Amino acid sequence: MTKQRRIRFIAAAILMLLLLTGCGGRKERVLIYTSAEDYRMKYLAQRLGEEFPDYDIILEYMSTGNHAAKLLAEGVDTDCDITYDLEYSYLSQLAEEGVLADLSGMYDTSVYIQDALQSPCYLVENRTSGAIIVNTRVLEQRGLPEPVSYQDLLRPEYRGLISMPSPKASGTGYMFLKCLVNRWGEERAFAYFDQLTENILQYTSSGSGPVNALIQGEAAVGLGMVSQAVLEINQGAPLKIIPPEGGFPYAFYGQGMIRGKEERAAVKEVFDFLINTYNDENNALFLPEQIYRDVVYTMENYPSDMTYSDMTGNTAAEKNRLLEKWVY
Repeated sequence: MTKQRRIRFIAAAILMLLLLTGCGGRKERVLIYTSAEDYRMKYLAQRLGEEFPDYDIILEYMSTGNHAAKLLAEGVDTDCDITYDLEYSYLSQLAEEGVLADLSGMYDTSVYIQDALQSPCYLVENRTSGAIIVNTRVLEQRGLPEPVSYQDLLRPEYRGLISMPSPKASGTGYMFLKCLVNRWGEERAFAYFDQLTENILQYTSSGSGPVNALIQGEAAVGLGMVSQAVLEINQGAPLKIIPPEGGFPYAFYGQGMIRGKEERAAVKEVFDFLINTYNDENNALFLPEQIYRDVVYTMENYPSDMTYSDMTGNTAAEKNRLLEKWVY
């Protein structure tokens, strides 16, 4: 064999080795944009590592609003493969813009409750509800009564002691805005938030912000997530969930694959795991409100027989219209 042919043979052998070992041993990457809370991201990362040790799976956290805005800006050219834990109105907008893959026929949707089936481009992950949540210790220290209604939150003694997520940044925040628009009408609802802002300590950028502020003693009252409050209560925190009059506001959160990414085997395998295995674990451990027809979860201190508020009309167009009016 001549020297030149030997060099070509060695180069071909190296190329074949790289192809067989995945480009020099580098793991195939799957990028997931998510808006899940820290404790759920930690568990998700653990489970993905256990199930897919040969993949490099990256969880990139963003607040709900930033998550949706980034995907809308990037479109199908995004590096993201899977969007996870994004509120339905944002997912519907991504579907309308052609960013999400069509999942028709890929999964058995008969297992879900009817309300959760809203598009062939995304599937439900969880239902998250909100409530008035208080730190009973802070209220006692300040000699304040427990509020029992939205109207109570306008009382001057709560000034600077209420935390709520920003509707523009958080699906949880928008959940409360939409709930009161449906219940009271748009004019009265926005007038209410004009008044409530006088008592707001901070409009947080994430849905977990109000409960975090309650735990730290910075706020006495929060408009926050029931699931997060229950988790803290079960760990001994002095929190109390007060069911809002008119029912618990709620939102569905889901997941989808970016259009074109479903053709990658690694992405499809990870998504299959989320749909077929992980979501059941996620709901059983953290978010026990019903999304499956034949599965009812229970959790210590979680409100039972929950009555939900009217959340109809939760479309992308309506959300954009209402958020244009939000100035805080």
